[in-house]
Amino acid sequence: MVNRSSWITPSWLILLLDLGCSVIAINLAFLLRLNFDMEALTPYPLEEISFIVLGVTLGLSLLLRTYRGIVRHTSLADIANIACMNFVSCCILLTIGYSHILDAEVNFFPLSVVLIGFFISSFLLLSYRLLVKWVFKYYKNFRAVNKTRAAIYHTGHSSIMLRKAINDNPDADIRIVAFLAETNGHAGKSIEGLPVYPARTGHFFKMAKQGRISLLLIPDDHLDAQLLNELVDECIMLNIKVQKIISVNQWIDGTQNKGIQLKDINIEDLLERSVIDIKNEKLEEEIRDKSVLVTGAAGSIGSEIVRQVIRYQPAVIILCDKAESPLHELELEMAELGTSIPIIPFIGNVCDKSRMQQLFEVYAPAIVYHAAAYKHVPMMEKNPSIAVMNNVLGTKIMAELAVDFGVEKFVMVSTDKAVNPTNVMGASKRIAEIFTQSFNNRINEQFKKTGPVFGLPPTRFITTRFGNVLGSNGSVIPRFKKQLENGGPLTVTHPEITRYFMTIPEACQLVLEAGAMGQGGEIFVFDMGKPMKVADLAKKMIRMAGKEPGRDIQIVYSGLRPGEKLYEELLNNAENTLPTYHEKILIAKVRSYAFEEVYAKVSQLIESAQQHYLTPTVALMKKLVPEFISKNSAYEELDKDKIKM
Repeated sequence: MVNRSSWITPSWLILLLDLGCSVIAINLAFLLRLNFDMEALTPYPLEEISFIVLGVTLGLSLLLRTYRGIVRHTSLADIANIACMNFVSCCILLTIGYSHILDAEVNFFPLSVVLIGFFISSFLLLSYRLLVKWVFKYYKNFRAVNKTRAAIYHTGHSSIMLRKAINDNPDADIRIVAFLAETNGHAGKSIEGLPVYPARTGHFFKMAKQGRISLLLIPDDHLDAQLLNELVDECIMLNIKVQKIISVNQWIDGTQNKGIQLKDINIEDLLERSVIDIKNEKLEEEIRDKSVLVTGAAGSIGSEIVRQVIRYQPAVIILCDKAESPLHELELEMAELGTSIPIIPFIGNVCDKSRMQQLFEVYAPAIVYHAAAYKHVPMMEKNPSIAVMNNVLGTKIMAELAVDFGVEKFVMVSTDKAVNPTNVMGASKRIAEIFTQSFNNRINEQFKKTGPVFGLPPTRFITTRFGNVLGSNGSVIPRFKKQLENGGPLTVTHPEITRYFMTIPEACQLVLEAGAMGQGGEIFVFDMGKPMKVADLAKKMIRMAGKEPGRDIQIVYSGLRPGEKLYEELLNNAENTLPTYHEKILIAKVRSYAFEEVYAKVSQLIESAQQHYLTPTVALMKKLVPEFISKNSAYEELDKDKIKM
């Protein structure tokens, strides 16, 4: 490895060069002023004058330390320092000359000569510094021939700093050769000698051809999902890789100390929508200093709820889950935050009433976020009794205990598959919705008649309903990533299958917001934007990996799985919605059910599930949820009387 410190010119050599330049400058100044007339130079003792200039320059150099700068890194500050030294030097020389200290008759330093000397000296001192700087720059460019040529999207101050950090880093394996402007005003111009191309369709080819660019870098603080999709699509067509780079703010505040870090654009970045801006002071007011219980805490949704709840300073958070290892990992993660809030890992199954009763007795939660559920559609289709036991019985036990122990709010996590369900999983979640809603109505009626029990208002039951969550356990994107790592193929059940997607933080933000907004009995739905074909998602992930669908990586259609439907819905056809204070959060108006009837049917359903009767259990589910019509399932036989031939 080359020792780069040996390339740094010694300070004493720079000082000698500066002194030499000053002597040359004063001599040239006299020659130019006198038109190179050697006879006119007779009154001026150039050797004595040179010695005086040498002494003045030496003193000022030592005082201002102009010789200490690293020449190849000469900056505006260095230039200003040299200019200051020359200016002070001129003032001293003029003072010596006009005071006639050296000769009463001859002024050794006429004003014209001093001024000419100032410009010549400044030119010489700066020229050799800039020359060295340019030599090093072109030497680096010569060495960087084999480096990846890259462009930076965005032309602001942060991007210029990123460019400088990357190009000045000798160990970086990329070289910035262009900028991509987000505004038309900068397009066609140049920044620090690098061309600026417009970020418009049709101009990417010009940028790729002229700049021979194979990488586009996007600062992490300038990521807009819609624009990012457009950039990635254009770059995929031109075989340009796209990567994110950490923002300059993270360097400044010290959150990143490992140098320049590049991250691949992943499909989650492209599917994210604009950040939901929810500012509800009531949310902090309701959570602060209260005991909060999260069921299914070790899961994708439950763990993110825990991460978000802890920001609002609850008195204690109880993490309830039956999965030991994931719960342990979550506990360690929370411990690393260094928070003083007690974090209680509680291993237990929501179907175990005795264990759950112990939880309520010991920790007395004021707010319950119920995220515990079985969610995999094909697996629940094969195990309907287990789906009912966990999703229905578990919810029933938790809801009844919440009322018995005076919980303020019970927020249940549901799914879009509960709307017009075509599978056991969706139907089980719909039954859980029906039970909690009717239970909420029942205790409200009792409250109106008898007033508060033990001085407490009734528990309020709230439901949130959303679609597929990006990156959650068992979701399609992690599966596609694993298949890509194995070289394919990517398996999609049907060419036309379409799904709504949202991020885990979005989903959990909705859950928390529903808890603050809800007054009891509501089902909150989320504006999920436009649905996306899963096949298109697979193709995009293949292209982002630098492969071509159908050529490098195949897509195989395996057929719809049991209970799976092509299109998910967020609202029942018979339902409508009510607006809330946030345009993306709506309240579904659903049919109301009499609690006595629901309780009897749910009890019968649970009794059947406990005996692990399969078909009878599904038949009882269909009685509770008449719109439940099985698709691609062994239980389609039960729907003959519902389907008109």
